[in-house]
Amino acid sequence: MLESFFFSRHLDDEEEIQLVVHKHWLMGLRNLFLPSIVFIAIWSILAFSPSKILFYGIALAALFVLIWWIRNFMDYYLDAWLITDKGIIDLEWHGWFHRTSSRVLFSDLQGVSYEINGVVGTLLGYGHMDIEKISTGTTMGMNYVKSPRMVESVILQNMEKYLHTKNLKDASTVQEILAEFVAGSLQKKSAQEQNFKFQIPKSKKK
Repeated sequence: MLESFFFSRHLDDEEEIQLVVHKHWLMGLRNLFLPSIVFIAIWSILAFSPSKILFYGIALAALFVLIWWIRNFMDYYLDAWLITDKGIIDLEWHGWFHRTSSRVLFSDLQGVSYEINGVVGTLLGYGHMDIEKISTGTTMGMNYVKSPRMVESVILQNMEKYLHTKNLKDASTVQEILAEFVAGSLQKKSAQEQNFKFQIPKSKKK
């Protein structure tokens, strides 16, 4: 539901999301830990000194903390890779009014690599992933990717399907072009033969 709401605007017509890649959920908890603690602490003050004026002040402060919490959640959730049936879309959320998006089609993808480093990364199953583009030779990376081996497998599977479908479409297009060319040549040859017959003078009878 959230994926459809937040990410559908980045898709082309008839493009489908196969997987949304986020950073490990611990990174999300780390971003939300401090605003959550502050939110709880603010409301706990009311239990020790309840008053109407204090309630309104705490409610106002809690509203700002809630906005802070939502901002940190968006920063985690909207920094993602969308693996679709056509390619990979890299999304970055820099603030309420600043977002960036870049797309790499599977036909422009040169390689996928990942690295799991350290004891914590090995135990929790997260690592760093890089995607290299053919056209520019630049890489697109993400840290703390959960299950990078699985993500690599999904990318390669969809890449294989995309290239296979693309090759079939290209072959079909070539066949159509050749068929049109042959049909045009035959029609031209037939027209030339008819013109040649009309140009042959009829022999006069003696």
